[in-house]
Amino acid sequence: MTALARPLSRRSVLVAGGLAAGALALPATAHAAPRLRAAAPGDPFTLGVASGDPAPDGFVLWTRLALDPHAEDGLGGMPAKPVQVKWEVAADERFRRIERRGTATARPDAAHSVHVELKGLRHGRDYWYRFRAGNHVSPVGRALTAPRADSFGPALTMAFVSCAQYEHGWFTSYRRLAEDRPDLVLHLGDYQYEYKKGVYNSPGGNIRDHDGPETVTLANYRQRHAQYKADTDLQAAHAAAPWLVVFDDHEVENNWAGYIPEEGSDTPAYEAFRARRAAAFQAYYENMPLRRSSIPHGPDIQIYRRVRWGRLANFHMLDTRQFRDDQGCGDGYKDCPEAADPKRSITGDRQEKWLLDGFRRSTARWDVIGQQVFFAQRDNTAGPVKKTSMDAWDGYAASRDRITEGWVDAGVRNPVVLTGDVHAHWASDLKADYDDPDSATVGSELVCSSISTTGDGADSDPASQPFLKINPHLKFYNNQRGYVLTKIGKGEMKADFRTVASVRTQGSPVSTKATFVIEDRIPGVHQTYLRPYAAPKMAAKPDQNLIDQTIRNETQP
Repeated sequence: MTALARPLSRRSVLVAGGLAAGALALPATAHAAPRLRAAAPGDPFTLGVASGDPAPDGFVLWTRLALDPHAEDGLGGMPAKPVQVKWEVAADERFRRIERRGTATARPDAAHSVHVELKGLRHGRDYWYRFRAGNHVSPVGRALTAPRADSFGPALTMAFVSCAQYEHGWFTSYRRLAEDRPDLVLHLGDYQYEYKKGVYNSPGGNIRDHDGPETVTLANYRQRHAQYKADTDLQAAHAAAPWLVVFDDHEVENNWAGYIPEEGSDTPAYEAFRARRAAAFQAYYENMPLRRSSIPHGPDIQIYRRVRWGRLANFHMLDTRQFRDDQGCGDGYKDCPEAADPKRSITGDRQEKWLLDGFRRSTARWDVIGQQVFFAQRDNTAGPVKKTSMDAWDGYAASRDRITEGWVDAGVRNPVVLTGDVHAHWASDLKADYDDPDSATVGSELVCSSISTTGDGADSDPASQPFLKINPHLKFYNNQRGYVLTKIGKGEMKADFRTVASVRTQGSPVSTKATFVIEDRIPGVHQTYLRPYAAPKMAAKPDQNLIDQTIRNETQP
C-alpha cells in the first residue's frame, strides 16, 4: 500500500451536520500491521489516526478530518464549521470490550484536528482506538500505556526514525516498521520538508512532487502535512504504536536556529521569520499526537519533555533548534573557533538545566536521549586540523561537554543518545575526550538513516568508511534508507539497523544490515551481526573523496 490517489474535492457532500456514509475500517489482526483502506467517497479520515506520549494511565489520541488533503487553503476541503467526532477505546481489537468513549469537536481554526488526552486506563496494556464522524469510521489504531512507575514491565520494542522527504522516495520503511510491531516509535525530526516542487532533488531524480509553494504560511504548512499524512505507509506506522515526536529544521526551514532563518539575521527574511515559525508550529501541533502542554504560543512551542517507561527507561526528548545559538562560522564543516565557545548552547540554558536535573533524579535502568543532530565528534580530516559540522553538537562542543559531564556526575546507569538528521546509519561510543582515543567511554549513540531522503543510497562496507578511520569511536556506518529497531530489556539494549532495498520501488523488502548491543552498566556499542558486503576493501589511507560524498549525502541545498 502506498500513497493515496488524490481524493474528492471539497464539494464532497456533507449532510445534516454529519458526513455521508462510508466503509467501516477493518481492525488489525493480532500480529500484523494495521490494515488501512483507501478513502470512500465523502470519507473525512483520509489522514489516518495516531496516538502519542504514553503514560501509565493513558495516552493522546489524534486524527484530523480532511475530504481533500491537497486543498490549497490547507483546510482539507472541510466546511467552515465544527464537526462532532466520536471516539472509542477498547481492550480488544474488534471492540467487543469498550473501555472508554466520548466526543470531541474538530474545529476549523485547528484545521479540524482532534486531540484526546486519556487518563484512568490500566497500566502496561495494549488498547485499540477509532473515531467516527457521521457514518464514517476511521481506521483502527493500537496504543499502549506505559508500565506502572515502580515496575520494569516486559522488554520494550522501540523503533526510531527521521528524515522523510516525500519527493525522494516511497515511505516503504514506515510500512516495514509497522510490520515489525513496535511498542513505541520515536520520530527525531524532518517529518516533512518545506521545499516547493523540484528544488530539492534526489540523485536519481524525484519520484513524486510536493504540492504548493515553499511552506511559509499556515495554509502552506497545513497542506504539506496533509499531503504527507495521506500516504498510507506513514498512516500504518502511526496506527501501529504510540509515537514520541520532536522536530528538527525542515518542519520549519532548512538550518534555522532560534529566531534566525537560514538566510541569516541581516536579511529581509529575518523580519518575517517569527511569523513563519508561528505558522509552522501551529501546523505541527495540529498534525501530531501531542498533549495540550505543546499548544504553541505564537512563534514558541514547548516540545522538550520527559516520558517515563516505568523503571525501565526515561525518554528525554530534546529540542535542539528553538533555543540554539546560530551556527558558527557560517555553518557547514569548518575548523571554527566559535565551536569551543563555552557561552554557546544548542539547548539553551533552561532546557540544559531541565535535562541535567532529570539525570540527577533518574532511577531508570536506561536514560534515552531522543534528539536531532549528531552528538559524537566527527572530524572529517585525517590531519591535525579539525573540521566538524557546525550544525551538529560539534558546533557546540562546550554544550555537549556539559551534558556529558552531567550524566557522568549524576551516575546515570546507561546513557544512550538517539539521533536522526544525517541520512545514514551510524553507531558510536561517546567519549570523555574525543581527542584521546584511550579516554573513558561514557555513553553510546545510535543514529538512524532517513526514511527516504536522498533516495536509495547504496550498501557500504563500514570497514572502508574513512570517517571511521579518522574517528575510532565511530563503530558503524551504512548509507541505505531505513530505521532502527531496538529491544530494551533490563540486561541490554539491542539495536537492529534495518534497511530497505529501494525507496524508488514500491513495497521493497527490508533486512537487517547490522546488530549492536549495549550491555547494562557497560557504556559503548558492541557489534554482534553484520550482513556481508562483497566489495573490495579500501586502501588503509582514508579517502577524502568518500568523506566529501558522505557530507553531500546529508547536506540540504
